[in-house]
Amino acid sequence: MTRKEKLIKRFLTRPKDFTWDELVLLLSFFQFSEVSTGKTGGSGRRFINEEGLVISLHKPHPKKILKKYQIEQVMDILEQEGLL
Repeated sequence: MTRKEKLIKRFLTRPKDFTWDELVLLLSFFQFSEVSTGKTGGSGRRFINEEGLVISLHKPHPKKILKKYQIEQVMDILEQEGLL
């Protein structure tokens, strides 16, 4: 099983300890890249893929663990687009 497959499998289990860094890596596997929001962007982050699909999230802080609703939001978008 590849690193990508392992991370996708982990994500699909909706783990309570899924980190921001893991999400960034997961989205990069689907050709998403983080878009700079400027110096006043705060914790808001946007990811966009080649087709122009945008995923907007708030980067969790001070801990880097994603909240359940964030995992669900990303999962819903990726499933709607046929990526999962």
